[in-house]
Order: sequence, then C-alpha cells, then structure tokens
Amino acid sequence: MNDKQLSHRLSYLLRHAPGEAGLTLEPGGWVPLAPLLAHLGVTHERVERVVATNNKQRFSLEGERIRANQGHSVPVELDLTPAVPPTVLYHGTHAGALDAIRAGGLKPMGRHHVHLSPDVMTARHVGARRGKPVVLTVRSGPMQEAGHVFFLSVNGVWLTDRVPPEFLLF
Repeated sequence: MNDKQLSHRLSYLLRHAPGEAGLTLEPGGWVPLAPLLAHLGVTHERVERVVATNNKQRFSLEGERIRANQGHSVPVELDLTPAVPPTVLYHGTHAGALDAIRAGGLKPMGRHHVHLSPDVMTARHVGARRGKPVVLTVRSGPMQEAGHVFFLSVNGVWLTDRVPPEFLLF
C-alpha cells in the first residue's frame, strides 16, 4: 500500500469504521496508535509521514495516539470549542446538488457537521471531487448572530450543524 492508499485507509478507519480495526474512539476521536499499526501492518514512522504530508491535514498525531480531525460518520465527541466565524465562508459542491440545497440548505449528509471552507479556492477543490465544482457563499456572520454555532477544526475547516437556505448565496 502506498502513502496515498494508507491515507485513505486511515480516513476510512478513523472516520467511518473504527470497529473494523478493533478500535474504539475515545473522547476527541482519539485511538491508541499501536493497535492501528498492527491492524494495518505499517510502522509508526510511516504513519507519521502520512500525517505530516497529508495535504488536507486530516489527522492529528500526539505521541502514541491518532485521530481524524473531522468528517466522522460514526458517533464521536470531538471536544470542539465554539468559535466566531468570519463574515463569509464557502462550500464546494456540484450542480446536481443545487436543487436540494436551495430547498433545504446544507445538511451534514451522514457526517456530524457541514464542512465549510475559509476561501473560494479550497471550496472549489472540494466541489471538484464530484464533477464541475460550484462554490456557494455562506453568510456565516449573520448566521452566527442568529444563534448558529460554528467550530474551527485544527486543519482550518469550519464546522456547523447545518446551513439554512436563507444564509446561502448561489
């Protein structure tokens, strides 16, 4: 397995299927590194390299434990602290999702939170995963003033429970 495949496998196990590797997510989403290394058959140094070079900084590694920073579809308490967002954030998607978004806003879709980007370029990159990207502007300042809570992940991804359509610019 090359480093990209290892990164994908780490994402899968830490975000969606920890039980497949015999892992239980601790508070904050942390798991002990040793059983994960044994399950994957890789070295600590290899995982360190993948964590350090991951372009989206999806993982955190502290001593002998690791976690995915966000994007979980399994129950986990991430111990996130509310943060005041910038006035606008961005969400990358594709044209096929626009009708549903116009009707119901942005929803977590099987994850714990909606993921928002601090800049258009990042949102465009995220939206391009499913075809030609569409970037939506989220009026996060007014949304926060209306009582919606935001969190900032350690890798710069903004998280919120949902984005109602009235806070979106298409």
